[in-house]
Parts: sequence; structure tokens; C-alpha cells
Amino acid sequence: MSALPAKPGLRHSVSEWHSNNHQLSATAQHERHVSNMIRQEGRSLRNETNCKTTWDESDTSRRLSDRVWDVARWKEALETCAQKVDEEMEALTVSKEQTEQALAATAVPLEVSSECLTLRDGRRGYELVTDPVDEQLKKEVELIERVQQVLQQNIDKAFEQLCVLQEVRHQLTADLQNKMDALDIDMSCLSLTIKSPQISLKTNPTRIPSGSSTPQEWLQFSQYNVARAQEAMQVSQQKREDMSLTRAQLQNELNTQLRATEFALRKRHHHEEQARDELEWQIRNTEDEMAEMESDIHGLDTDLQAKTASLKLAHTRLENRTNRPGMDLCRDEVQHGLVNEVNQLEATIMALKQKLSEAQHSLQKMKLHHSRMLQDLSRKQEALSLEQRSMNTRTRLTSTSGTDKTPVLMVPLTNSSGRSHLQLLAQ
Repeated sequence: MSALPAKPGLRHSVSEWHSNNHQLSATAQHERHVSNMIRQEGRSLRNETNCKTTWDESDTSRRLSDRVWDVARWKEALETCAQKVDEEMEALTVSKEQTEQALAATAVPLEVSSECLTLRDGRRGYELVTDPVDEQLKKEVELIERVQQVLQQNIDKAFEQLCVLQEVRHQLTADLQNKMDALDIDMSCLSLTIKSPQISLKTNPTRIPSGSSTPQEWLQFSQYNVARAQEAMQVSQQKREDMSLTRAQLQNELNTQLRATEFALRKRHHHEEQARDELEWQIRNTEDEMAEMESDIHGLDTDLQAKTASLKLAHTRLENRTNRPGMDLCRDEVQHGLVNEVNQLEATIMALKQKLSEAQHSLQKMKLHHSRMLQDLSRKQEALSLEQRSMNTRTRLTSTSGTDKTPVLMVPLTNSSGRSHLQLLAQ
């Protein structure tokens, strides 16, 4: 026996069936309308967002391009400024080296002047005088010491300014490196597109990194670096001009004092030669006079001996005639003549002895003075020798200045940037 069919479910009426059909149609129509609205809104949103995205990307690219241009402009400005700082450092280094060479060149004049003073201190007796040469030499020593002090001060100031330029150059280098890195990053960002393989989603990309600056601060920072570098270069240029002017002025003062000392030394040497020649002339005349005096003393002594013999003769005659006998012991004319002869001879002998004593005393005084003149001549010759040695010593100054005609030496320099292509003419 076959099974019975299942019992049908709840049955609906025809009206319900029509109502259900109508509801399904209405719902379908409404859903289609909603769908159509959503589709239209979606298309509008797509178009709007596509335009917005394209515009934003274009605007961002434009801003990146403008930023790249600004950074590149400041990069060029910093590079130009850094190059000028390097050139100024090189020029200041050359000026400093020239000042150091000028300072080193004063060592020989100071040594020569001191040596001349020491040599002239070796004079003896009345030759050891405080003459114009001593005054000029002392002035020269004081001037050279003052020149050395001024040049050393200029060298110290130049070194301090080089340190300032070095610091400025370091700051410019750091800022320039930052600009180059930022320029590379912005150029890389400008080259990216939606098809670039390097793009990806990042975690919190809109955060503000710590240490961020405002555009005003960024601009002021570079402006400050450039302004500071320009100010340092102006100061350096002024220092170079001051050092050059100071070197020229001091060199003029040294040359003037050198000529004054040379003139005083030559003048004093001439006066000493005149005094020596005069003393030699006096010595020769004194020696001639001494020779004549010795000859006259010999003559006086000879005459004195002769007058003594004549007196002996007269005395003997008078004595012998006292032996006459008786009335022949007469005071006759012979007696009177012999008495007068004795008196005359005694007066003559006394006068000759006095004159001989005066002549011997005068000769002795001349011999003593002759000895003093010889000693003074020795001192004068020694002083002249010292003056000549001083003049010979000072020829080292002219020989030093005359070396300008010799081939110049090249001294390599190294500036703060590490370059060593500079060369300085050794003076």
C-alpha cells in the first residue's frame, strides 16, 4: 500500500498573495532606487576624491618643488659663504705667517744691537763715554722689543680670529650638510609616485617629530649663520689690513732707527779716528821734542862739565898764587880777574845746573805724559777696533735684507678645511 502525501502547510488567501507580490515589487524597486542613489553618490565621491587626491598630490609636489628650490637656494648661499670663509681663512693665515716671519726677522737686529752694546761696554778709561751711539743703540733695542710685542699681539689676535672663523666654518658646514641631506630627502619624496615600490603604510605618519622647527626658525637659523660668517670675515679683513699697515709702519720705524744708529756710529767712528790721529801727531811731536830735549840736556851737561873744568883752573891759579912770597903777594889785576872769573863761572855753573834740572824735570814730565798718551792711544785704538767690530756686526743687517734677491722659499700651509694647496712666500 502506497504512503499518503504530507499534510500541506498554512494556506494564504489570494489577497495576501497579491499583497506579498506587491510588497516584493515595491521592496525591489526601493532597493534598486537606494542602490542607484548609492551608485550615483559613489561615482560622485570617486570623481570628487580622485580630483581631490590628484590636486593634493599635485599641490604637495608643487610645495615640495618650492621647498626644494628654497633649500637649494640656501644650499648655494651657504656653499658660497663657506667658500668665502675658506678664502678669508687662507688670506688671514698668510697674513699671520707674514707677521710671524716679520717677528722672526727682528731676532737678528735685536741680537746685533745687544752685541754692539756689549762690545762698546768693553771700552776703557775716558773712551767709555755715553755717546749718541749708545743712545741710538738703546733706542734701537727698545724699539725692536716694542715691535716684537706689537707683532706678537697681532699674531695672537689673528690666531683668535682664525678660531672664530674655524667655528663659523664648522657651523656653516653643519648647516650645509643638513641642507644637503634635507635636499636629498625632499628630492627623493618628489620623485615618488603611487607606482613606486618604496611606498607603504606607516605607523602614525602625521606625528610631529621632536626637535621640529618652524619655517621662520629655519630661515632665521641660516640667516644667522650667514650673517655671523660675514661679520667674522669683515673683522678678519680689518685685522689683515691692520696687520699689513702695522708691519709697514713698524718696518719704517726700524729702518729709520737703523739709519740713525748707522749715522751715529759712523760719526762717532770718524771722531774717534780724528782723536786718534791728533793723539798720534801729538805723540810724534812729543817724541821729537823729547829727543831734542835729551840732546839739549846732553849739551847742558857737557857745558857744565866744561865750566867745572874752567872753575877748577881758576881755583887752582888763585890757590897757587897765594904762595907768592913777600911783597909779590899782591892783589893785582890778575888777582881781580881770577876772582871775577871764579864768580862768573860759579854763577854760570849754578845757572846751568838749574837749567839742567828744569830740562830733566821737563823731560820727565814729557816722558810721563808720553806714557799716558801711549796708554790713551792704546785705548783709542782698542775703542776703534770695538767700533769697527760693531760696524762689521751690523753688516749682518744689510746682508739679511739683501737676501731678497735670492730665490724665494715656498712654505706649505694647511687651512681649516684640510686643504694644503696654499703656498706662502718665505720672506
